[in-house]
Amino acid sequence: MLQKADIEKLDRFSRGLSDPEEDRYIYSLFSDLEESRSLEEHLHSGWNEYLKDHPEQPQELDYLLDRIHHIIHNRESWKEQTLVRKIYRWYSVAAAILLVPLLIAGGLWIADKSADPPLMTEQRVTSTLIAPMGSRIAFSLPDGTKGWLNSGSSMEYSLPFSNHRQVSLLGEAWFEVAPDPENPFEIAAGKSKIRVLGTKFNVNAYPAEDYLEVALDEGKVEFSLPGMTAPVVLKPDERLVFRNNAITMGITDAAKYAAWVEGKLVFRGDPMPEVARRLERWYNVKVEIMDKDLENDVIRGTFQDDSLEEVLRLLSMTSPIRYRIVERKALEDGSFEKEKVLLYRKKLKKS
Repeated sequence: MLQKADIEKLDRFSRGLSDPEEDRYIYSLFSDLEESRSLEEHLHSGWNEYLKDHPEQPQELDYLLDRIHHIIHNRESWKEQTLVRKIYRWYSVAAAILLVPLLIAGGLWIADKSADPPLMTEQRVTSTLIAPMGSRIAFSLPDGTKGWLNSGSSMEYSLPFSNHRQVSLLGEAWFEVAPDPENPFEIAAGKSKIRVLGTKFNVNAYPAEDYLEVALDEGKVEFSLPGMTAPVVLKPDERLVFRNNAITMGITDAAKYAAWVEGKLVFRGDPMPEVARRLERWYNVKVEIMDKDLENDVIRGTFQDDSLEEVLRLLSMTSPIRYRIVERKALEDGSFEKEKVLLYRKKLKKS
């Protein structure tokens, strides 16, 4: 059985007071769970004893489980989260009840014992994920939905989450939504709303670009705007673009929209303005198209682990462009402006 010291460490861990050594010890307990049943027995025992002592307490644990997942999600590495999700699936009810007294004391679950039926008040907690410029981050939400945030993007969601699967997105993200027919997954991007049940798709919605794009890989999604009589339904390998208050639909290769998740920069017949936008986000630079007629050109190519200059060099070999890189300059406030890339059309040689 677990010792008193073990329980005290679990207590400190749940409240975010544990030190790195205690964190490692807690994870060692979880990692040995399949071989040793002591932790499982303790959690189940705690759950049963709590129900005996508090029969009037509501037994809805979704909020508590979301909160526990949220705490661990924000504190630990991706590898450690994988282990915790494993324990979460196996012993979610028992693990949650072990922390019930702590959560009650912290004001996360407040019950009025004099009320009949019991009254439970939830305090919603907002979590924000941010991918800095020039980076990509993976995420996993409490309902099992997974995905990636692209450079310069952020996503916000509230807990409890499992029964209120709603996120707000600024930027670009790849989603692999966990199926739950009774609780559709919704993404708010600007004024638009994307509604799904279980699917894989990419959303590009950087506010500064006044441009929204949805590309569907698997499943089905619905796109809607205020005032629309009916949502637009996308099927696999369809692409929706909302720009200048107009919606356009087309067929695409959805695989290229998942390529950035794998660290690949893929252009497949993309117009130059779109290429410029993606280069800006990928390398955290400013790209300016100096010759307007370049905007009508389309670019093809696949790059992985290539520097900005190498990508530009290869593009100039396969398309009629030349480029100039302007180094960063110091500003008056001590910060530095972004590196600039200037794109020009190659001049034809006279015969």
